[in-house]
Amino acid sequence: MKKNLFFYLFALVCAMPLFTSCSDDEETPVAPIEEEIAGNYGGTLEIQLFGQVISGDGIAQNVNVTKAGDNAISLSIVDFSFLGIQVGDINLSNCPLTSTGDNSYSFTAEPFELAAEDGSMTCTVTLNSGTIVDKILALDLSINAQLGAAQQDVTVTFTGERGVTAEIASSEAQITSFSFDTSVEANAAVLTQPVIDEEAHTITFTVEKGLDITALVPTIEVSEGATVTPASGEAVNFETGNASFTVVAEDGVTSVTYTVSCGITSLVRYDFETWATPEGAMSPEVVNPEGWATCNDAVALIKNLGFLGGITYTGEYPVRETADAHSGSKAAILESVDTQGGEIFGQVIPKVTAGSMFLGNFNAMAAMADPMATTEFGVVYNEKPVKVSGYFKYTPGTEFYNEAGELQADRKDACAISAVLYEVESEEETLNGSTIYTSDKVVAQAMFSTGEPVAEYTPFELNLEYVKDYDASKMYKFAVIFSASADGAAYNAAVGSTLYIDDVTIENEAVAE
Repeated sequence: MKKNLFFYLFALVCAMPLFTSCSDDEETPVAPIEEEIAGNYGGTLEIQLFGQVISGDGIAQNVNVTKAGDNAISLSIVDFSFLGIQVGDINLSNCPLTSTGDNSYSFTAEPFELAAEDGSMTCTVTLNSGTIVDKILALDLSINAQLGAAQQDVTVTFTGERGVTAEIASSEAQITSFSFDTSVEANAAVLTQPVIDEEAHTITFTVEKGLDITALVPTIEVSEGATVTPASGEAVNFETGNASFTVVAEDGVTSVTYTVSCGITSLVRYDFETWATPEGAMSPEVVNPEGWATCNDAVALIKNLGFLGGITYTGEYPVRETADAHSGSKAAILESVDTQGGEIFGQVIPKVTAGSMFLGNFNAMAAMADPMATTEFGVVYNEKPVKVSGYFKYTPGTEFYNEAGELQADRKDACAISAVLYEVESEEETLNGSTIYTSDKVVAQAMFSTGEPVAEYTPFELNLEYVKDYDASKMYKFAVIFSASADGAAYNAAVGSTLYIDDVTIENEAVAE
């Protein structure tokens, strides 16, 4: 700790003129400065702390010498950096030369005091010697620092040759890229690629709950010439939630440590491979994807009781399994079908019944009192959903009918995909088609809709926007809703609008209990 603080001190010292200005009082030139002295001197800095060399084989540095007068020179250290601190140009102006022999000169300066702005440290900087002999520049500095009762002495020397340019090692110590190749089996748990916050020196990513994170293998890129530990391609254990990665710059001295953290996320996946007749279905012909409710029960009601209102619908059920899948052998197809329109027991039957599928329950008998009450949206959910994703295809129908069964030549259909999390007091409480988007119990929601044809399976993503804080101690229900006709709940839909859905994933964020 003391060593690092002193290095910072030294950088501050170097940012200021190391020598007091002086005049060239002598009238007779002592040297052909421009011909023999002025120019770039490339060499190395050596640093000793308590008599021990701490700069390894030396730190490459360039010093530029220019003529300031007949008997004076100025010295400039361009783009000086020290232990990762970019000091900039250091200019030592109008320093007098004294001849000490053939091609041999010296220059001196009075010691000066330097104090930290916060008063925590003072130091004395002394130029022990400055010489140029046979085109070799040599500097010898002593720095005495006082930090409270502690004293530290550092010696800094520079030796450089005229006409030589030193290749200065970079002090950049940065992770420029950090990623996981998810095709590598060891990285199967990674859900989202890492995001680098360079200002905070943190990197974050997410992994799937329950999967192995004891040997994740990152691919890392760093500043040119720098090294990182643990190295790129080395297995790292993230069981504790984070790991440290240290980058050492090309100069071998500057280092930066990054904290890499993983968030734990649970996933719920639906592949629509399993279909069955749900318990309590209106007809054994009703077949739904496992875990989902559909509008098939409403059409079963029309098929079985429609004759009482003169309705004879014999077409297919709106929600069906299909072999046209994104992956696996099955997917869900939702089609808005022509159910003719009319009445059964005084209740309106729509001209077009929109193909719909949702997490929740379909209560067909509720249609006798309130058609909107048939869709009991949501299932009890004990986690915090943050994203719903999957794949879809869509073809809008060409004949659009309104709730009165009138053909609307100027209207086009659109599909809709939505997700809603809402708070409940009991498992029996539910929101339906009239309240799912407007209730003050809604905590978070997201929606996607398009009326454009989508011929190939295309990914969709719903990122839930929270309008209220999530509280793990409360009870929630969560609904994901798919509809081939966005306004189908209001009996506005086009015959033949078709929505394909496959490989749906719900991503849940870990929360403190």
